Amino acid sequence: MKIRFLFILCISVFQFISAQTLSPNAQVSVLTIGPGFSLNDVFGHNIFRVKDPLNNIDIAYDYGRFPFNEPRFYLNFARGKLNYSIGKSNYRDVRDFYIWQDRTIKEQILNISAEEKQAIFNYLKNNYKPENREYLYDFFYDNCATKIKDVLESTLKGKIEFHEPVAFEQKSFRTLIQNNLDYNSWGSVGIDIALGSVIDKTATPEEHMFLPEYIHSFFGIATHGNSKKQLIDNENTLYEQQNLKTHNSFLTSPLMVFFLIAIIILFVTYKDYKNQKRSKYLDVILFFVTGMIGVFLLLLWFATDHTATAQNYNLLWAFPFNILLIWKLKAQKPWVIKYLKFLVIMMCLLIFHWVVGIQVFAYALIPLFVTMIIRYIFLIQYFQRSNSR
Repeated sequence: MKIRFLFILCISVFQFISAQTLSPNAQVSVLTIGPGFSLNDVFGHNIFRVKDPLNNIDIAYDYGRFPFNEPRFYLNFARGKLNYSIGKSNYRDVRDFYIWQDRTIKEQILNISAEEKQAIFNYLKNNYKPENREYLYDFFYDNCATKIKDVLESTLKGKIEFHEPVAFEQKSFRTLIQNNLDYNSWGSVGIDIALGSVIDKTATPEEHMFLPEYIHSFFGIATHGNSKKQLIDNENTLYEQQNLKTHNSFLTSPLMVFFLIAIIILFVTYKDYKNQKRSKYLDVILFFVTGMIGVFLLLLWFATDHTATAQNYNLLWAFPFNILLIWKLKAQKPWVIKYLKFLVIMMCLLIFHWVVGIQVFAYALIPLFVTMIIRYIFLIQYFQRSNSR
């Protein structure tokens, strides 16, 4: 009985040690998942893979989990207080999932020592503990891609040196985002409206790695350690996307929708000018919509923790006080003409900000911007004529 007990104990201890210690044949790699078809998947994803056949280990860790079903999820997201967390999955399940989504999977096997592999594995296991899992998400500075870089810099003994890829060109954060989107899509327009001029600054080379594709390209030529050895030992494509992305219908695209809205505004304004009258319903809609958008942008700037929504000059066309003008838009109010002139100046400032590169605005909004200026000029002339009678 004693011998049997000791045998079972030895087996248990061996299994425990084996589960905690990687074998010399273990591999740690970084997976780069290509863009998906939905807006939240369009920027790709990064995952750690720890593979050890001798210990029957093949698991994936990623930092892209978010509590969608959590109470107040949408409120926390809007306030910029959304916690993401590290997730752990069987590698085969992860691979099959992204193949099912038809997304390219690329693997970069790290060229590191056994001790460094163990250090990364230990770090990920410790980070996966319930008390350590969550982190405050930031799209540019703390996301599923930047976490990959942070983990390696924290665990590898030698400092990692990142080098610029061939033909690398520094770009602004906004350009980096829009390069992954169709400029004539609602997602692109929404991002250009909601995010401020802070994302129009040029990102440093390392800041480009907030996007998974740059994790892949920078890691591919990075070096580390005193010997400056290559960070990546081997690269391979595990799955290649089979189908090209489908494009949205132009008839329902933002440019087409805003063009039609612009035509309606121009047509009504022309009729008003010809008949010497003012279509009040059009002005109510115009000032209410732009005012409400302005209030929303103001809240994103000052009432949330989002770093990317600050200094948003979309407020030059979506002015919050436009809501108040709905009930005051009358000819006998002398200040109304001054206010309308102020709005025209604001639209001119918008053009100035765009031309000099302070902030880039959504191209699909150009037809709307033109008709807004025309409508404001018409209202100025209309009220001036009304007051001179």
